[in-house]
Amino acid sequence: MAAKLKKGDKVVVLAGKDKGRQGEITAVFPKENKAVVDGINIAIRHQRQSQNSQGGRIPKAMPIDLSNLALMDKNGKATRVGFREEDGKKVRFAKTTGDVI
Repeated sequence: MAAKLKKGDKVVVLAGKDKGRQGEITAVFPKENKAVVDGINIAIRHQRQSQNSQGGRIPKAMPIDLSNLALMDKNGKATRVGFREEDGKKVRFAKTTGDVI
């Protein structure tokens, strides 16, 4: 099945501690059904000091389930994603506006 959400998409969080916040997808893990969104689901990870890095407590964006994310349309509202064929190519479109993504 084609991916409804891809790297670089602007999304809004539907559920969880970051509900209502917006961000951009930086990585998608289709097998785990999760994605990493910039600035969302931040956890503190302890990093040991090395020759290259300072170390300490580093904030890191953790993966969030795809079911808790919705694509943002051009109006800045959450929308579902549909698929249709245009000129022989399968394209994604926003269900609220009908615009091709």
